Amino acid sequence: MPARRPFGSAVADAAVRHWLDEVVIDEVSLAPASPQQEHERAVAVTDLLKDNVFEPQGGPGGPYQLRVGLLDERLDFHIGGADFEARHLLSLTPFRRIVRDYMQICRSYNDAIQGASPSQIEAIDMGRRGLHNDGAEMLRDRLQGKVKMDVATSRRLFTLICALHWRG
Repeated sequence: MPARRPFGSAVADAAVRHWLDEVVIDEVSLAPASPQQEHERAVAVTDLLKDNVFEPQGGPGGPYQLRVGLLDERLDFHIGGADFEARHLLSLTPFRRIVRDYMQICRSYNDAIQGASPSQIEAIDMGRRGLHNDGAEMLRDRLQGKVKMDVATSRRLFTLICALHWRG
């Protein structure tokens, strides 16, 4: 039986498909999560798995499994697949400011929808989307030469990183 491919995935090479079919969060390495944070993490994983393009350097073709956690104050990406395994550790330092700012603007957005004018909500949402795009681009840059992904996948993966609420 052929491997399942997410519906609507754009893949450059039609003969070899690269995608994630499983994402596991290493809960042991992360700060304890509230029920709301657990829900945010689950939604982020579901969105990521719904449609993604994820091509690790040297990968023979998907599907791949991704384990995300923290190791020695670094973001830990452990990628596995049929006859393939890779691990990438990314410093959290470049992400700290953008994640902090993104989380703050998300809180402002949630507060605004309770009573701000539509134009105020739209302005905050534009800022939120801009920071989200910046974070996704930073992630793609940090993984350059290690993992290729499309813009939508990097945005979903950045959302997951934010939902992790790592310690530190």
